[in-house]
Amino acid sequence: MLSLRLTSAKRCIAVAQVCWSRRTLATVADAPSFKIPLIDFSKFLNASSVAEKRHTAAEIVNGFKEVGFIYLDKHGIPSSTVSNAFQKSAEFFRLPTDVKQQLAWEDPRSNRGYVAIGRERVTQSADPDEIAALRAKAPDFKESMEIGRDWDKTWKNHWPQESDAPRFKQTMLDFYRTCHDLHVYVMRAIALGLELDEKFFDEKINQQCHNLRLLSYPPIKTNLLLGDGQARAGAHSDYGTLTLLFQDSVGGLEVQNPHTKEFQPAPPIPGSIVINAGDLMARWSNDVLRSTLHRVVAPPAKKISDTEGITPHRHSIAFFCNPNFDAEIACLPNCSGPDNKAKYSPVTTEQYIVGRLTATYM
Repeated sequence: MLSLRLTSAKRCIAVAQVCWSRRTLATVADAPSFKIPLIDFSKFLNASSVAEKRHTAAEIVNGFKEVGFIYLDKHGIPSSTVSNAFQKSAEFFRLPTDVKQQLAWEDPRSNRGYVAIGRERVTQSADPDEIAALRAKAPDFKESMEIGRDWDKTWKNHWPQESDAPRFKQTMLDFYRTCHDLHVYVMRAIALGLELDEKFFDEKINQQCHNLRLLSYPPIKTNLLLGDGQARAGAHSDYGTLTLLFQDSVGGLEVQNPHTKEFQPAPPIPGSIVINAGDLMARWSNDVLRSTLHRVVAPPAKKISDTEGITPHRHSIAFFCNPNFDAEIACLPNCSGPDNKAKYSPVTTEQYIVGRLTATYM
């Protein structure tokens, strides 16, 4: 369960814009309107009135309106919980390849199991032939483990044997529930920020139809990353309502400035979670909330010869939050009007996500 016991110790948090200014790509100085806000969520969790909650809710919604991304600080998940999840994830990816391949991803309706390097090619395209060509030319250089709700009657998680990965299953089941609980609070904040009832989304997200994705980006020689379109994970938006991203210290996440279309680094801020709005949140809100393109690029490499370098290993954990699979995603009642017609036809969560996943994997 989500722990609301928040530490009073000060965290050493560098403002993201300062980190960006040191990079060679577009900086905040180039685009003053593009800033990912850092939000203290304890003010919402510990609020004594709805009026207090509304202040933080407005900050969150404004972040999703302007950028599509926020940093959430003092969110109630203990650092030890996050560290333990990262440790068990790293232990899993160190397993022999043949052991991991026995747990291979099989079906987009299930979206569970191990995905080997090169099997996925994330992109905005929905054309299977175009995606196949991109995958052949510039596959995503990463591996992942996909985990869904464990009590599903139709689709089962692909767990390693306890002897191969001690306490991996229980750690991930606990983390899954912890992330779900936090996501419920963030969705309540969004509801208030959109001037809906605080619990408007509760019955639409209570089936926990989410996806916990463990990600490993192995070291790679720099000459393999020089090809056109090559990245550790190509530019894409996420499919669901929200994504909670836990980063290690290596970094590599870049977010597209919606105004200039240039990609800018979103460096890790210790103790915070990066949260972005996904496609279904954008559809629900009639694009009031942005589903912003982002990608993962290689961090600075360590020199191994006069002409070659190698990147460090990167780990991250993404929790893709989805509405109930049978939920109809149609324009929210206060996100359209005479001068702002609904842009999208209604669709169920399952229809949209399965369709995107089907085109993404080989």
